[in-house]
Amino acid sequence: MPMRLPRSHVLWLALIAIALFVLRLYSNQHYGFHRDELALLDDARSLAWGYVAYPPLTPTLARISLELFGDSLTGFRVFAALAQSIAAVLAGLIAREMGGTRATQIVAALFAALGPFSMVAGGLMQYVSIDYLWWVLLAWLVLRLVNSGNPRWWLAIGTVIGLGMLTKYTMVFFVAGIVVATLATPLRAHLRSRWLWIGAAVSLLLFLPNALWQWQHGFISLDFLQSIHARDVRIGRTRDFLIEQLYGNAGLMALPVWLAGLAWLILSKAGRRYAVVAWMYAVPLLLFTLVQGRAYYLAPAYPMLLAAGCVAIEQFMHRQGPLRAGYAFTGTALLTVWVVLMAGASGLIGLQLSEVNSMGWRISRAAHDNFAEQIGWPELVAEVARIYHELPAAEREHTIVFANNYGEAGAINLYGPALGLPAAVSPVNSYWYKGYGDAPPQTVIVLGDSPQDIADTPGDCVFAGRITNRYKVANEETRDHPEIFICRNLRVAWPQAWPKLQKFG
Repeated sequence: MPMRLPRSHVLWLALIAIALFVLRLYSNQHYGFHRDELALLDDARSLAWGYVAYPPLTPTLARISLELFGDSLTGFRVFAALAQSIAAVLAGLIAREMGGTRATQIVAALFAALGPFSMVAGGLMQYVSIDYLWWVLLAWLVLRLVNSGNPRWWLAIGTVIGLGMLTKYTMVFFVAGIVVATLATPLRAHLRSRWLWIGAAVSLLLFLPNALWQWQHGFISLDFLQSIHARDVRIGRTRDFLIEQLYGNAGLMALPVWLAGLAWLILSKAGRRYAVVAWMYAVPLLLFTLVQGRAYYLAPAYPMLLAAGCVAIEQFMHRQGPLRAGYAFTGTALLTVWVVLMAGASGLIGLQLSEVNSMGWRISRAAHDNFAEQIGWPELVAEVARIYHELPAAEREHTIVFANNYGEAGAINLYGPALGLPAAVSPVNSYWYKGYGDAPPQTVIVLGDSPQDIADTPGDCVFAGRITNRYKVANEETRDHPEIFICRNLRVAWPQAWPKLQKFG
C-alpha cells in the first residue's frame, strides 16, 4: 500500500488543477452558449427529480451556477471546468496508487487533462462533463480499495455510483465493469463483507428519487434513449465506435500510452495486481460495442489507462541497463515532451481561443461542431422579436413562439424576455410537459421547420424571416432550417393535437 502522499506531490497536482481551471475559465468566455447548455439553463430554472433527457444532478449544479453567477457564460461553466481539473488530479493519484513517482503522477495528470474529450468537456456545461469526473473518481476509489484492503471504501464507491446515476445513465455500464472486476479478481473476497452491500444500498438510495420520478412519468427517459439511439444508428454516428476509440477520446498521441497501460495491466506481474482496471475498461467497451453506443460514451475510462501507461513506461525504463535512474528519467522526460506536443494539438481543438472563422477555428471545426453550435443565438432571438413586434398588438396577445428544438426554445427563454417575447413553446423533451399555455394560441411563430415540413401544417403559414449570424457560420439553425414562419387560421384543436406532438431530441 502506498505511503501517505507527500506534501510536494499534493502541491504539484494542485497547481496543475488550478492552472487548468483558470485556463478553461479564460477560454470559456469567447463564443456563446451551446444549444445543450440553453436547454440545461431552462431545466435549471425548474428543478425536479428527473428530466426527459437526463437525471437531475447536472441541472442542480447549473442552478447553483445561476444563483452564484447569474447567466454569466463563464460562471455557468465553472462546474464543468472544475470537474475536468479534479479528474486530472485523480489521474495523477491513480498513477500513484499503481506505484508511479511524482513525475509520473504529473505526466499522467497532464495526459488525462489534455485529451480531446476532456478539453472540450471542460468548456461546456453538459452532463457528460460531470459524468467524466465520477468515472475517474470511481477508478481511484477502487484502487484505494485494492491497495488498502479496507472494505469501508465500498461506502465511498456506492456514494459515487449513486451520484453517477443521478448524472448519466451510462454509469450502469461502468458499474457492470466494477461488478465483473470484483468477481474476477481477489476483490471477490469482499462479497462476504457487509460494507460492500451497504455501499450498494447507498447507491440505490441516492438513485431512488430519480427512479420514482421515472416511474411516475412512465419511464419516459427509456423512450427518449431508444429514440435518440435509433437516430444515431440511422445516421451513422455509432458506425465507427471501435475505430474512434483510437483517436477520439484520449487523442491519437495518447494511443501508445494507454495501450501500454492496458498491456501492462494484463501481461505484467506488477500490473496484474491492478487488473481490476483492465476489467473496468474491457466490460464497458464490450457492452457499448454490443449495444452500438457512441464513441464518446467510453471517454471517462481512459484516464485510468493513461495513468497505468505512464507507470508502465516508467517501470520499463527503470529496468533497462546499469544506469537505471538515468533511463527512468529519460522515459519520464520523453513522456513530458510528448504531452507538451499533445497539449498544443488538443488545445487547438478543444479550447475556445481562436477567432471565429480563423485557421484555428476551422481546424477545431473539422474535429467537432460544438463551437459552431454556440454561434448566432442572440441574432436568432432578435429576428423572432422583430417578427413578433410587427404583429398587431391584439394579435400578439394570442401568439406563441413554437420551437422545434431545445436550442431554439432555450435561446428564446434566455434572450427573449429583454426583447419582450413570451416564453417559448416546444414539444421537445421536458418542454412538452410545460404545454402551450393557459389558452390555445391563434397565431404561431414557428422555428425549426423547413418549407417542406411547414406545408403539412393544418393552417395558413407564410415565410416571415430568416435565421443568420454575423459570422456567417453554417450550423444547424442556418443550414438545416433557417426559415421562420407565421401560421394563422389553425385548423387543429390544441388539446387534441398536443399529446401527438411530443418528440425527442
